[in-house]
Amino acid sequence: MSARVKLGGQALAVLLVAGLLALLIWKVTHGNGGGVAAKIGKGHIVTAPNFDLTRLDQPGRLQLASLRGKAVVLNFWASWCYPCNKEAKALERAWHGQNGNVVFVGVDVNDLSSEARIFMQRHHVSYPIVHDNSYKTWNQYGLIYLPATFFVNPRGRVVGYYQGQLTGSLLRDGIERALKA
Repeated sequence: MSARVKLGGQALAVLLVAGLLALLIWKVTHGNGGGVAAKIGKGHIVTAPNFDLTRLDQPGRLQLASLRGKAVVLNFWASWCYPCNKEAKALERAWHGQNGNVVFVGVDVNDLSSEARIFMQRHHVSYPIVHDNSYKTWNQYGLIYLPATFFVNPRGRVVGYYQGQLTGSLLRDGIERALKA
């Protein structure tokens, strides 16, 4: 193979990698163009998309619509996600600090259910956890990366959204907004 052909092939490979990197950067900065996250980002308050998913904390299924009348903290996570592991303690502490007017629901996505159960045991998670291994909720909610948390008021409307690792103060602020809305 001539040096010229090799050089051409290498240049083509570099251009392909650069193009894929540019596409990845565009996707991260522009999101998936839809879902609840994009609408909340534009200042809209929208109804939380319902889901009916298998529970991991106990047998059965959970429908988000069944929680109407209570504020909901909807946290999307995966066991392999480093910031998800870091925020687990704050979520569990906040869950125990509620008086029954707020329900926490963890949505395990892009994960094996066995790994999710190990995560739940390791972090002593006691709030309801559902498993979405088919990305139903990922697109509906417009997730870009994990963790992501949505705050839903008792009427089922999303009134807040946070992408990234939560702190106790961010959780308190989101819960207050969901209870007041």
